[in-house]
Amino acid sequence: MSNPALQRLWELSAQARLGGGPERIEQQHARGKYTARERLELLLDLGTFEEIDAFARQGDEEPLGDSVVTGWGLIDGRPVYLFAQDFTVLGGSVGAVHGRKVCKVMDLALANGAPLIGLNDSGGARIQEGVDALAAYGEIFYRNTIASGVIPQISVILGPCAGGAVYSPALTDFVFMVQGSSHMFITGPDVVRAVTRQEVTFDELGGAQVHGQKSGVAHFVCPDEATALAGVRRLLSFLPGNNADDPPWREPSDPPDRLAADLDEIVPEAPDRPYDMRPIILAVVDDGDFFEVHATFAPNLLVGFARLGGYPVGVVAQQPEALAGVLDIDASDKGARFIRFCDCFNIPLVTFTDTPGFLPGVAQEHGGIIRHGAKMIFAYAEATVPKLAVITRKAYGGAYIVMSSRHLRGDVNLAWPGAEIAVMGPEGAVNVLHRKELAAAADPEALRARLIADYRQRFANPYVAAARGYLDAVIPPRETRPRLIAALRMLNGKRASLPRKKHGNIPL
Repeated sequence: MSNPALQRLWELSAQARLGGGPERIEQQHARGKYTARERLELLLDLGTFEEIDAFARQGDEEPLGDSVVTGWGLIDGRPVYLFAQDFTVLGGSVGAVHGRKVCKVMDLALANGAPLIGLNDSGGARIQEGVDALAAYGEIFYRNTIASGVIPQISVILGPCAGGAVYSPALTDFVFMVQGSSHMFITGPDVVRAVTRQEVTFDELGGAQVHGQKSGVAHFVCPDEATALAGVRRLLSFLPGNNADDPPWREPSDPPDRLAADLDEIVPEAPDRPYDMRPIILAVVDDGDFFEVHATFAPNLLVGFARLGGYPVGVVAQQPEALAGVLDIDASDKGARFIRFCDCFNIPLVTFTDTPGFLPGVAQEHGGIIRHGAKMIFAYAEATVPKLAVITRKAYGGAYIVMSSRHLRGDVNLAWPGAEIAVMGPEGAVNVLHRKELAAAADPEALRARLIADYRQRFANPYVAAARGYLDAVIPPRETRPRLIAALRMLNGKRASLPRKKHGNIPL
């Protein structure tokens, strides 16, 4: 080599790409995990990764690049910014240099209006750097907060994430976790044992299943790293690069005027009989493609992304198969968060309603169902994106109001012919309104049946609401898809604003 400077560059570049060295890389593979650079190759379009700060380090004897790989690349031809913690270097621990590298790429993402993706695999703060490590976390948390609602932020947990480190993913929009290798907790099993004397494993305390089903911290639980990274690519296909852009429209292969005749018979006549809402969603959206979010958390409410006529939409729907589709504390949190994300990034909302109301009970009341349910009201009322809603069977009480009703400025509100809209179900209403008559009747069951039928005819049907303009139309179920697509096209130019203010005070 005739050029020593070029030779030196190549040597340093090769050294940086090796991370913690062949032995550490082999150990990473033995755990069933990819290295930071391998993960970036899987995630990004082939050959598009551009690294920055590859030679950054704390001192001359420290590893090049420190314990994180940063840069930008393309996903489906669209720019994204990324950092990938390198567990082969000092256990991926966060110190001053690590923090500066992450902050630089976060600043670039915000300045250029592109999504930020963090691949987390870290032992936590670098203890030997003391307060400098804590300062690094603080700078990252600040940027997560400032970027919120401006660019999509996605966290992928691919190893340990403990202590203060968990708050950066918690501040982002979506969290992916991998079964068996991802863990998130404030304090580990040893500390829990010492303080509470509880015996708990890593998975039981903060594994993917726990955060996917119980805490709701994880939006997606994946069987392996490759599936998680593919999920990130799929998620981004529905999202704009920033809050000033429109979501990416795609030429639909599914005819916009397609009818779904099966929907005419899908809802049971009995109002208390369960059914699965997913087939309804799949029958309506483009190509039956529904990317569900929080699939195992609060299963009585479904949320996720789909397309209608090529337009990305956020879907919110009751699930009558789980708790009869009631709104409870977890479902309210799940729905409110998703609604607000869609509103941040100009994604229209499509709501399918079939709910008997809010879940009653001492545990729910003492747990704050009033406060949590108010989050759903706040989120729908605050949202200025196009809001479409379809009542498939029943909408009772406050839950009717909550679910994108006309009264919360829903733009287009439809109902199927068998829908019931009332303060409460006919059975409960009759028991309250006619208690004395029923008690004195010679045949109370026969009287109750007549009164229920009368109540249903006079009050609990969609034509009462339609007569008052609270519903725009009562439609055959098979026409739901073309009606929604026509409404989306009509609302494509919607411009709405809120009163001037610093921000609202959502009842957290």
